[in-house]
Amino acid sequence: MGGGNMPAFVVRAVAAAVSGIIAFTMLPLPSPDLSLLTPYVQLHGVPHQWASFIWLCDPLSCLVVQPIFGYYSDRCTSCFGRRRPFIVGGALLVPIIVFLIGYEADIGISTGDKIGAPRKPRAIAVFVFGFWILDVANKMLQGPCRALLADLASSNSTKIRAGNTLFAFFMAVGNVLGYSAGSYTHLYRIAPFTKTDACDIFCANLKTCFFISVALLISIMLLAVWAVSEDPYVPEAAVENGATGKQHMVGALKELSKPMLILLLVTFFNWLAWFPFLLFDTDWMGKDIYGGKLGAQLYNRDVRAEALGLMLNSVMSGLASLCIERLARWVGGVKRLWGGMNFLLAVCLALTLVVTHMARSEPEFNKATPKPGVVGLTLATFAVLGAPLAVTFNVPCALASIFYNNSRAGQDCGLLAERVGCSRSDYPVFRYPKTGYPKISDSEY
Repeated sequence: MGGGNMPAFVVRAVAAAVSGIIAFTMLPLPSPDLSLLTPYVQLHGVPHQWASFIWLCDPLSCLVVQPIFGYYSDRCTSCFGRRRPFIVGGALLVPIIVFLIGYEADIGISTGDKIGAPRKPRAIAVFVFGFWILDVANKMLQGPCRALLADLASSNSTKIRAGNTLFAFFMAVGNVLGYSAGSYTHLYRIAPFTKTDACDIFCANLKTCFFISVALLISIMLLAVWAVSEDPYVPEAAVENGATGKQHMVGALKELSKPMLILLLVTFFNWLAWFPFLLFDTDWMGKDIYGGKLGAQLYNRDVRAEALGLMLNSVMSGLASLCIERLARWVGGVKRLWGGMNFLLAVCLALTLVVTHMARSEPEFNKATPKPGVVGLTLATFAVLGAPLAVTFNVPCALASIFYNNSRAGQDCGLLAERVGCSRSDYPVFRYPKTGYPKISDSEY
């Protein structure tokens, strides 16, 4: 592919289009889903302690599905190129699954669920099935989209930085739009047909979010596919030596370098800290800050407030993504930046205990809206967390990209280092022939 000779402005334009695909695909996942779907599945009768099992699809698909798509994308010999067939396939699969998820309540009622019943097992089954397949479709898009951006930029560090800056920024834009939609209670009025006997306003708002995301996804996918031309991939002799795909992937795992192993370990603990907050922040605000119960008025107010908090989080994340290089230079290197942001993450998570104590100490707890100071501190915590989240998205994936590109492992093992979509790989690589390991120059920052 001739991406290495493309003008910088073309790379920037295509980066915006490609990042738009992921950003607006992720409008239903994980934007409103983090603010709406967790309480939504509980309204269908899923117990609180079981709700998190539905989210297992994301780490499992990151660990298993995305490396598989990455492997076959790296070796695709289609006349349309290596990346575009997967991008188109994922973009066409998403609308089908989104329709299934959006109408799961209607499907459940038509197959035997009772309106107003505390549990709707058929609707839950349809929802969980569709949710898992939707996550697979998203992974089918994400890996090839990031790989396409890397192909276009080739090894030109200037193009990589310019393209990935836009990529990270538009990811944040997509999340801001998603959380904004989640905080708007009358979104269903855009498409009144979404509200039915089986689907109340809460459900109709979610359904409308899905339809908007599908329209944006298809439009931006067509733009990206039209704007980018790929040369058909010709397998190298080293790939044609008779080794099977399984042998390639197992070999990639066996050949993991020490830097990659350390990166995987740190990233594992990093996401171990992030995930409880990302999964249960809605419940935390609803029950521990607002003192409400699922479905009650106070809890519903929390859902809107929490969506606002996540929107502020995404705004901060987008701004931080644009400033990562300067921040790294200012603190003395990317390693110090990552370490400092992880410390900030720990402080913010500890603040949730302080805010919870403040809210529960109020005499009017669970009877009225919390005091502005409590709500303000909670929203500020959400906003500040956007900075470490941006670094978590960017730096580990950048390092993983450097390591696996140098070891020719493709997406097979590099994507094991991520939990969710990473957005950048823009740090310069200096290859030393004696060691074969990439070196990152902190002086570049």
